[in-house]
Amino acid sequence: QVQPVETGGGLVQAGGSLRLSCAASGNIFLFNTMGWYRQAPGKQRELVASIGRGNLTNYPDSVKGRFTISRDIAKTTVYLQMYSLKSEDTAVYYCNTVPYVNAFWGQGTQVTVSE
Repeated sequence: QVQPVETGGGLVQAGGSLRLSCAASGNIFLFNTMGWYRQAPGKQRELVASIGRGNLTNYPDSVKGRFTISRDIAKTTVYLQMYSLKSEDTAVYYCNTVPYVNAFWGQGTQVTVSE
């Protein structure tokens, strides 16, 4: 299986936390910058976190200080720790390479933040 498998989503109240996991195959994981993307209803998919060579991370202003991306090389897993969640964080979250490869989109995991 080529596509990553995302887990950890759910329903959480505003201000709460969630930790997402992405199990990726070795080839995807070891040779690319990995990222977490999200897509809210009616909106385009956007990159919300990336981790590259030397574990250098990058975030857009909308999540900076609230989201943390990390990875476990031995487990070929990428994580997204999300704090202080807001209703606008509601979306389906996916992991993929950066830039993304269409063949690598998985099913995603739904995150719903209630007020």
